[in-house]
Amino acid sequence: DFSPIRVGSPAPDFDLKGIASDGEFRRFSLQHHRGDWVVLFFYPLDFTFVCPTEITQFSEQISDFRNLGAVVYGCSTDSVHSHKKWLEELGTLNFPLLADMTHEVSDAYNVLIPEEGIALRGTFIIDPEGVLRYAVYNDLSVGRSVNEILRVLAALQTVELCPVNWNRGEGTLGKA
Repeated sequence: DFSPIRVGSPAPDFDLKGIASDGEFRRFSLQHHRGDWVVLFFYPLDFTFVCPTEITQFSEQISDFRNLGAVVYGCSTDSVHSHKKWLEELGTLNFPLLADMTHEVSDAYNVLIPEEGIALRGTFIIDPEGVLRYAVYNDLSVGRSVNEILRVLAALQTVELCPVNWNRGEGTLGKA
């Protein structure tokens, strides 16, 4: 019963254990964020080379996401214990890291590499009604642009047509 994830369709729900920014283990659910914009990004593994550059950048720019009314979650197939140990090296993050050890959520978002048991770099923006509005998949070797994710989030929130290279505060092309 594979149903491909598609922009404009309901985002696959998740209810995962994770490590919060205070270092405590908790459960996090998409259902809990109805009414909020959600940025969910998947990364391959803790203790790798590209991942810390992305994850720390998301953390450094968390106020930009919050100013747009968005919550951010990072997710990999690692355990919460691996996340906790890795955070001893990275330092405190301003958003939770989720543990998808069963691979169900990674599979639902079509980022799972089954042979390796890890996730691609996938980035998803989910609107306040739980509808997927943005999906991008990166090769494992290429880090994503946090500024581009913020730009797209702001563009989606205008509910208008936004031209190429549109940035917050610029004119749009009118109603979508």
